[in-house]
Amino acid sequence: MNTSCLLLGSNLGSREKFLKIARDKIDELVGKVIAFSSVFESKPWGFKSENLFLNQALFVNTETEPLNLLVYLKQIEIGIGRESAKTGKRANEKTSDRNIDIDIIFFNDLVFESAELTIPHPRFHLRKFALVPVNEILPDYIHPVLGKKVSELLLACFDRSNVNRTPLRGAGGL
Repeated sequence: MNTSCLLLGSNLGSREKFLKIARDKIDELVGKVIAFSSVFESKPWGFKSENLFLNQALFVNTETEPLNLLVYLKQIEIGIGRESAKTGKRANEKTSDRNIDIDIIFFNDLVFESAELTIPHPRFHLRKFALVPVNEILPDYIHPVLGKKVSELLLACFDRSNVNRTPLRGAGGL
């Protein structure tokens, strides 16, 4: 059995609904969601938009291997209406609004790089919107490349953007 930490994000349409659909589909298709963070709201990172993001971290037990997990996650994104997941042009969409985004942050203690996927997520430690929800459910997880706990990475993060817990669905932490 493998474990994976995923980050969901949405800043278009029915943001909360898209997060819930993604979480339910991951639980159905990928593996058991064993913990999930609160939902957090923040401004877009790396581009300008008036649409605020909702983000939520998930901790999942899965029998799926990393590249197959990525395929499942893209299928879930397509099912929720993410057009770039169909075309494979996500690289051009990294700085634009989206109705759903699902990133693999960690997979076991794996360090992996291919043309399609890098694990751990290469910019995770730079982004407060990712660190805050992951820290809520996995504060003591040690980043396999940086050798620091998620809680330490959050404290050291230079990103000073506001990441606010919403009154939406509470934490399902470990």
